[in-house]
Order: sequence, then structure tokens, then C-alpha cells
Amino acid sequence: MQIKEKLKIKNSYKHIIRNIAGRGVWFILSFVLSFSSVVGGSCPFAISLITVSSKKNFLFSAIGAGIGYIVFCDSDDAIRYFSAVIISALGTLAINLFNSRKEIYLPMLVSFLSVMSTGIVMNIKNSDVAGAYALTIGESILALGASFFFFRAAHCNLKRLKYKALPITDTTCLIVSAAVVLAGLSFLEIKGVSPARIAAVLVILIAIRFGSQTWGLIIALCLGFALGISRENSMFLLGAYAFSALVSSLFTSISSLGIGISFSLSMVFFSVAANMGSFSICCVIESVIGGIIMVILPEVITDKISDFFESGADIAPDGSLRQSLVVRLRFASSALAQVSESVRDVREKINELGRIEPMESELRMVAADQFFSISDMLGDLAFEFDDAEIFDFKSAGKIRRMLGEYDIYPENISVIVDKFDRMRIEILASSKTNGLDSPKIKNEIEKICGRDFEKSRTNYSGSNVMLTIIEKPNFKMSFGFAQYCAEGKLCGDTVKTINDTRGHMIFIISDGMGKGGRAALDGAMGAGLLSKLLSAGFGFDSSLKVVNSALLVKSSEESLATLDCACVDLFTGKCEFFKAGAPRSYVVKNHSVSKCELSSMPAGILRGIEFAKRTTVLNVGDEIIMMSDGITDIGEELLDDFLKYDDSDGPSDRAQDILDFAVAHSDARHRDDMSVIVAKLIPNKH
Repeated sequence: MQIKEKLKIKNSYKHIIRNIAGRGVWFILSFVLSFSSVVGGSCPFAISLITVSSKKNFLFSAIGAGIGYIVFCDSDDAIRYFSAVIISALGTLAINLFNSRKEIYLPMLVSFLSVMSTGIVMNIKNSDVAGAYALTIGESILALGASFFFFRAAHCNLKRLKYKALPITDTTCLIVSAAVVLAGLSFLEIKGVSPARIAAVLVILIAIRFGSQTWGLIIALCLGFALGISRENSMFLLGAYAFSALVSSLFTSISSLGIGISFSLSMVFFSVAANMGSFSICCVIESVIGGIIMVILPEVITDKISDFFESGADIAPDGSLRQSLVVRLRFASSALAQVSESVRDVREKINELGRIEPMESELRMVAADQFFSISDMLGDLAFEFDDAEIFDFKSAGKIRRMLGEYDIYPENISVIVDKFDRMRIEILASSKTNGLDSPKIKNEIEKICGRDFEKSRTNYSGSNVMLTIIEKPNFKMSFGFAQYCAEGKLCGDTVKTINDTRGHMIFIISDGMGKGGRAALDGAMGAGLLSKLLSAGFGFDSSLKVVNSALLVKSSEESLATLDCACVDLFTGKCEFFKAGAPRSYVVKNHSVSKCELSSMPAGILRGIEFAKRTTVLNVGDEIIMMSDGITDIGEELLDDFLKYDDSDGPSDRAQDILDFAVAHSDARHRDDMSVIVAKLIPNKH
């Protein structure tokens, strides 16, 4: 207990220290910004910082700014800016009380009005000319703009910056905000040499050396502009820093020394051209010192800097075709591994009943068939990617940045729009990732893409997880099923339903040969393997070949299973029936019953069997009824008459009624296992 109490006290102290440090940072920043001025003496930046401060920090920002303005400004300006501090603090308090911190325009409005109102009052008091009023308006606009940059910088997640998930706009706002603070410190000089400008040169050189030419140039422009407007006749720093960064980036392949020397030589050229006397000499000295510091940085520091810039570099471009193909093939490979594992498990169970020698010649022929099956599977994948009309890189990038807000950093994001304008999103991440399937994430994705999506689905494969989100289709299926076991507790029929990642609802009934355990094994194997392959994205024909081969090789005894499938496109209502030895199915439209009866062979008897197929289109309220031969054996006419009438409460009751009717009208001595699926097409509310 004493240890727990000590830890509790220690954590409490840490929490207090963190809070004090956080408030201290806001106090110091506002104090520094109070004397961060532009040409003309305007210094509204501390006012802007107050307006973007949180409920816990705005008072400390106001105190820091108030003290800074009193210490560093003339009496009139001190009164004016102190009044603006009070107005902005009251406005920020009102914003916090109404809990509207996330509205960026409110801090901008408060800072604008604070600076504008106090400035106009001073203009009237001093009987200023029109030019002074224009200066007040310009200063107010500057305060408004600074609030925008500070707000975006204060609300960005620095961890997202590390993982390349921070929007370029937020990154720029962060750089501009830091540049304004640095410009405020640039007035602290040692014989004309400013440590702040040395730090600016060092940051630019580090960005070029360890980051990229692009970031080096962006940082140089931001720092050059902020430092250039902070004093008279120093705007040449904007062009000097930018051009020097561009020149030094040409020497990134040489060494840190080459970058530093080239930057310093370029600064010499600009300083001579600017002809600013001692200030030009100081700028050269500052660039030389900055270059020397970068060259002599310890390895432990450069390694950390390098790691920061290189983090996330191995992430492939979002939505790239290559990466998406790799992801899908990886999961397809996993599905095939599961098929092989299932066959092995079944084989071992059969061997437990008695050692059975395989027929070598038949096995060789079946093995040869597998090459064709694999070829068909790859063809299915190629067809699917052919349907992918567009990879939406823009939306993928927005989703990555959004996920960064939740500290989720996926390996790949693919936003795929097919030729029918249906969107599918696939997100590959580590299996240790938490919160990826959160409803909040789905809602954010819907806002980004401007579409409604179904509930996300996850698929695990080894150390990875793939989240798939499909656009919400126009329809959905209300379905139910019922089963009857003719012998013992094991039913020879297996029922499977699949809602795949492409807007299809698939229903499967597999009927194993005979009754009891052996039939249940065959039925479960047929339906199980087929459902796994279809879920992995393979087509019906190629999947049937694999299932057929698996049933052929699992035992030397006769082993077969019928396969009855219905695939409904939930966007259009198109329904495809696939039958391998399965009995007839029914389509009910406005109490009118039509049969779907196709001649075909069950899986597990001969090599090279194929599905028999038929297509129809369902409208809202239409039903499909699928059943095993245990039900159809009661007689076609009797069953047809019963299906015309429906007084059930829903598909589940309807399926049970059909099953009860079949049991009541069948011979108890010759009853087979019975299964029935009833599925109705209904609207999918958005």
C-alpha cells in the first residue's frame, strides 16, 4: 500500500509540474510576442495568441502579453495594447464558456475587433490623418491573420507531423507561427548578431540536409518573411534565405560542410548587394555560425533528426495500384492457405477411421487441375482490378491525415471507385492497431468522401488487419433460414451467408451425400471452402474447381456435396443463381412463384464440373427461396401451391413454415436432412 501511495503522490507531482510548465509556455510565448513587431511598430501578435488559447491557458497568455506591452511599449501604445489584451481576454472567455473552441473564425474575429477598436479610439484621440487609420486597419488584418496561423498550429498533432500525416496547410501554419516567435526574439542581439537569426539559419540547413529541398525552401521563405518584416530595411532576408537554401540544396550529396559553405557564400552575395553596412556583415556572420553548428552537431543528435525526417518514408503512396494489388494478393494467398489447412484436417479425421491409400493416378490428375484453378483465380483478381476505374488518391490522403488525429498510422490506404461509381475503401494496418473499426472513424470517412458507407469489416492475416468499407448500397436483404436433422444432432446440410466487400449478398446451401456425420462433414467442407474463397474475392467458377478438387482428394471413398448459391447485387437487385447438383429454387414476385431449376453435377464426383447459372432481377419486396432436396422431395406441385401463400411475419417465420410443411408431408422413414433459406429484398435507408 505504501508503494502505491508513493506512486500516486509521484504521479500527482508530475501532473502538477506538467500543468505549471504548460501554462508557463503560454505566458512566455505571449510575453515574447508582445515585442514581436513589424515595420511601423505594430505588434498585435500577442493579442492573436490570447484568442487561440484554451480555457486553462488564456489567462496566463493575457498576463504575459499585458506585462510585455507595459514593459516594452511607449505609454500611449502600452495603454492601447493593454486595453486590447483585456478585450481579447474577455472575448476568449466568452468563446470558452460557450464551448466553441473549434470554430476558427471566432478567435480571428475577436483579435480583429480588439486591435481595430482600440486603434480607432487612439486615432480619434490623437486626431490622426487618414494614413494612420489605414495603418490601424492593416494592423487589425495582421492580427486576424496571425490568429489563423496560431489556431491551426495550436490544434495540430505533432505526432502526425512525424508520420507524414499532417496536412501541408497545418505544417505551414506551424512553421509560420514558429517564425513569428523567432522574429520576436531577433531583437535580442550581441553586437548586432542575433541568436534568433542564427537559429533560423540552422533550422533551414537542417531541413535541407536531413529533410528535403522542398521543406528547406518552405522554411526559408517563412523565416525570411517573418524576420524581414521585423525591422526596417531587412526584407532582403526573404530572398537571401530562399535563394541561399536553393543553392545549398544542390550540395546535399556532398556533406554538411558543403551545404553550410554554399549557404554562407550565397548570403555574402546578398549582403553585399543589399549594402546594409554592419547589418549585412552580421547576417553573414550569423550564416557562418549556423553552418558551423550544423557541421559539429553530435552524432546522437543528427541520428534523431534523421529518424524524424525519415519516419514514414517506407509508406507507399496511398491508393497506388501496385500496393493495392500486393495487399489483395496477400489476403488471397492467406485464403488458399486456409483451404489447404482445411483439406489436411479433414484428411486426418478420415484417417482416424482407418488408413486409406489414395489413388495415385487420380491424385496426379487433380493436382494438374489445380494449375488451371489458380490461373482462373488470378483471372478473377485481374477482372476485379479492371473494374477499379479510379484510385482516389486525394481522398486517400485526407483519410490518412484524419486517422493521424486518432494516432492511427496505416501501411496503405486504397480508395477505389469502380466503373459503376461505387466506392470501396481498404485500409491495411498492423493487427495491434486499436480503434480502426470505431464508428467515429466511419463517420469521419463519410464526411471526407461525401458518401454513406456500410459498417466496416475487418479481416486478419498474420500481423496485419485489413479494414474494408463499402459504399452503402440501395438495397439490403432481410433473410432467415431453418434446418431439420434427419439423423442425430448433425445436419448433412450447411447454410452460409456472406456480405462481401463489393456490395453483394451471397447465400449458400451445401448438401453432403447421405445423412449424419459423414454428410455433415462433406456439406460443411463444401460450403466452408466456397465461402472463404468467395470472401477473398475469387469468382464462383474458379472457387468451385478448388472445392471440387478438395472433395476428390479428401478420401478414397465416394464423397460429394451439392452447392446451391444465390448472389444478389445490392446496388441493382440483380440476382444470379449458381447450382452444382442442387435442386430448384424459387423467386416470389407479388405472390407469383417462378422456379429456377438447372441441370448440373455435384462437387466431388468428377473432375472439371461447372456451375449451371441463371440470372433474374429482383424488385423491392421480392423473395428468393432456396432449399435442399430433403424439402423438394415432398413433391413439386404440393410445394408450389404452398409457396403461393404467405401469412408469415418475416423471412425467418416463412422459412420455418416451409420447413414444418415439408416435415409434415414427408415419409418419416425416408426423410432426408432439410434446409431452407428465405431472403427478401428491402430498401436500405440512408
